[in-house]
Amino acid sequence: MNVIPKKLHFLLSVIFCLVLLSSSFDGFSQNRRGGSASHNRASKNVSSRNKVSSPKKATVNRTDKSNRTSVSNRGNNKVSVDKSKRNVNVNVDRSKNIQVNNNRTVVRRNTRVYSRPPHIYGGHRYYAYHPYHYHPYRPYYWGPVWHPWGFFVTTLATTAIIVSIHNHHYHYDHGVYYVAGNGGYTVVEAPVGATITTLPESSQTVVVNETTNNYYYGGTFYEKSDGGYTVVPPTAGTLVENLPEGATEEKIGDQTYVKLGETYYQPIEKDGKNMYEVVQVEQEDEKK
Repeated sequence: MNVIPKKLHFLLSVIFCLVLLSSSFDGFSQNRRGGSASHNRASKNVSSRNKVSSPKKATVNRTDKSNRTSVSNRGNNKVSVDKSKRNVNVNVDRSKNIQVNNNRTVVRRNTRVYSRPPHIYGGHRYYAYHPYHYHPYRPYYWGPVWHPWGFFVTTLATTAIIVSIHNHHYHYDHGVYYVAGNGGYTVVEAPVGATITTLPESSQTVVVNETTNNYYYGGTFYEKSDGGYTVVPPTAGTLVENLPEGATEEKIGDQTYVKLGETYYQPIEKDGKNMYEVVQVEQEDEKK
C-alpha cells in the first residue's frame, strides 16, 4: 500500500518539474522575441530619423544656395538697376518740369499739302510726306562737348553763358542747355524762344519748305532771327539724318516711330539714305 503512494508522489514531482521547465522555456522564448522586436523597432526609428534628417540637410543646403544667389542678385540689382533708376527719376522729372514751364515743344504745321494718306491708329492720324521705311533707331553722338537730356555735371566750362526765357534762367554751352540744382547742372531740352548768337559746330541746314530753312543740332531746331538763332519747335515734314540719345521706338499699329520728347519721327529712306521725318499727329476728330 505504501509503494503506490510513493510512486504517485514521484510522478507528480516529475510532472511538476516538467511544467516548470516548460514555463521557463516559454518565458525565455518570449523575451527573445520581445528583444528582437524592440531591436527592430529601434532600428526602424533610427532609420526613420536618418531618413528625415537627410532631407533636412538637403533643404538647408538648397536654402543656403538660393540665399547666396539672392544676395548675388541683390548685388547686381544695386549696380545695374538702382543707379539707373536714380538717374532716370531725377532727370525725367526735371525735364518734364522744364517742358511745362516753357510751353512745351509742339510740332508746327507745314504749309505744304500732304499727298499721302495718313497712318491711322488709336484715334490719331500720323501724316508724313514720305513712305514709311523702317530702320533701327541708333542714337547719334555729337562729340565730347555734347550731352543728352538728363546728363548731370557738377561744374560747367568757363565758356557757358546764361540764357533767360520766360523768367527762367538756363546755362548754355556748345549747343547744350543746363539748369542748376542739387549741387550741379542737368541737361534739359532746349527752351523754345531761347536765342543764341552763334550756332554750335556741326549744325546742319535742314529744309522746312520751299522758302524756309532751319538749323539742326543735337535734337534742337534753330531759325535765323534778328538777334541770332532762336530755338523753334520742329516743323512737320522736316528731314534729319540723326536723332540723339534719349529717344525711344514706339510701336503704333503696324508701324514703328521714334519719339523724342513730344515729337514723333517716322523712319524713311531718301536717295538711298536712312533718315527721319517729323510727323504731324492729329486726333481723328480734329480738322486740318
